[in-house]
Amino acid sequence: MDILEILGYFGALLIGLVLGLIGGGGSILTVPVLVYLMSINPVTATAYSLFIVGSSSLMGAGRNLQKGLVGFKTALAFAIPAVITVFSTRKFVVPALPEELFTIFGFTVTRDIGIMLFFAILMLFASVSMIYDKKELLEKQEKPKSANYLLLAPLGVLTGFITGIVGAGGGFIIIPILVLLAGLKMKKAVGTSLLIIAINSLLGFLGDLGHQEIDWIFLLVFTGISILGIFLGVYLNKFFDGGKLKKAFGWFVLIMGVYIIWSELY
Repeated sequence: MDILEILGYFGALLIGLVLGLIGGGGSILTVPVLVYLMSINPVTATAYSLFIVGSSSLMGAGRNLQKGLVGFKTALAFAIPAVITVFSTRKFVVPALPEELFTIFGFTVTRDIGIMLFFAILMLFASVSMIYDKKELLEKQEKPKSANYLLLAPLGVLTGFITGIVGAGGGFIIIPILVLLAGLKMKKAVGTSLLIIAINSLLGFLGDLGHQEIDWIFLLVFTGISILGIFLGVYLNKFFDGGKLKKAFGWFVLIMGVYIIWSELY
C-alpha cells in the first residue's frame, strides 16, 4: 500500500467526518479522492461514489426519519423522475460516451477529462452554496400554499442527470428546490433531500451493474470507513460551530474545484 492509497483511506474518513460535522457536503470529495488518491478512472469513480454517497445519505435520512423531518410525498414526487433519470444515465448514457468528446484549439477533451471538468464546475457551485449561507434567505422566502409538483418532476429529471454523470448527490441543488417549490421548512428540506439522495444514488448505482467491474471488497471497506467518520463527526459536532466549519469547508472545496480544472487542462 503506497502513500497515496493510505491518504485515500484517510480521505474516506474525512468524507464521513465532514458529513457528520456539518450535515452535508463531504460527499463532494468522494470522486476526487477516488480518482487522484486511489487511481480509479473517473467513470468507475462516479459509480463507486453513488454507492458511497447513497449509503452515507441513508444514515442521515434514518436519523431524520426518527425526528419526523422527512416529507415522504414530496420526496417521492421528486425522487421518482430523478431516480429513473439517474439509472438511465448510468445504464445507457455514460457507457455510450465516446472516448474522445471533442477537440478545441488543438486540445482533445476525452470522456474522463470531460467528467472531471463537469464535476469541478459542480464543486465550484457547491462551494459558493457553502460559503454563502442561504439558510436565512430561504427561510424568509414566502412559502407557496401547496407544492408545485409540475415543476418538481422536471427539476428531478435535471438533478438526476447531474447525479448520474458526476456521481454526486446534489444536495445544494435539491434543498432550495424543496424550500421554494415544495414549501418545506429548512430542517425538513434537509432531511427530505437526504432521503432523495439515498434513493437516487443507491438505485442509480444499479445502472452500473453488468457493465462496470465492481471491486466490492474495496467499495465496502471505503464506505465503512466513511460511515465510521460520520459517527465520529456527529460526536465532535457538539464541540464546533457548524456554520463556521461549513464556510471553511466551502473554501476548501472551491480550491479543490479550481485545482481539478487546472490539473485536467494543464
